[in-house]
Amino acid sequence: MGVIKGVILCGGPGTRLRPLTFYFQKAMIPIGKVQKPLLEYIVRLLRFYGVYDLILLVDYKAEQIINYFGDGSRFNVKMSYVYDDPSLKGTAGSIINAYRKGAIGTDETLLIYYGDILTNMNIKDFLIFHREKRADVTVALASGFTVRVGVAELESDGRIKLFQEKPRIEKPVSIAIAALEGSLLEEINGMACEKRSLDFMGDVVPHLIENGKNVYGYLTGSFWYDVGSIEAYEKLDPDLVEKIFAFLYE
Repeated sequence: MGVIKGVILCGGPGTRLRPLTFYFQKAMIPIGKVQKPLLEYIVRLLRFYGVYDLILLVDYKAEQIINYFGDGSRFNVKMSYVYDDPSLKGTAGSIINAYRKGAIGTDETLLIYYGDILTNMNIKDFLIFHREKRADVTVALASGFTVRVGVAELESDGRIKLFQEKPRIEKPVSIAIAALEGSLLEEINGMACEKRSLDFMGDVVPHLIENGKNVYGYLTGSFWYDVGSIEAYEKLDPDLVEKIFAFLYE
């Protein structure tokens, strides 16, 4: 495992958060009782667990992020920014763009963090697990995810035999955090040359599994929350945020 570098994906337009994202970059939406940007909680979490070198992959309303965080010294981290290339679409496209521009390298371990995810997961334990497994990729997973819609089971003639409103799924789901060995960047770069839009979780991880790479899942029971839609944002309890993340502001 190489030197750890945090890679935060925060360039998307946040269409599921409109109309808020007509005015805010989605990673900058205010949360909690003190109304700090979501991204500040992410930066503080990574710093708390010893990840001090951060690369932010930006595009839409990037100036809001850069003006607020600057070089990161106010938060005791080092922050630099890479603007997305419109010819490289998707989350993996953003990562490969940073690779081509020299912001990330093959001798590093990349902690990839999607910028609309709020969690108190122990990042240090996650990275230790990744190192001990000698993994190429480790994906953070959680069970007990609640589907936000009703789910039906049908008979062959269309009759509903079972219906559950917003059921809990015990099968592990991705919480959009991963560790990636930089040694795989050149292989992913080859994928980006062949596909117009490349998603990290949807395209890259399955490709690496199919090609025999060491891909592991780290199951966490920590709090996590996808803030990426208006419905989710409205339901995020400010008091809960204050309670769970107080340790980041001590």
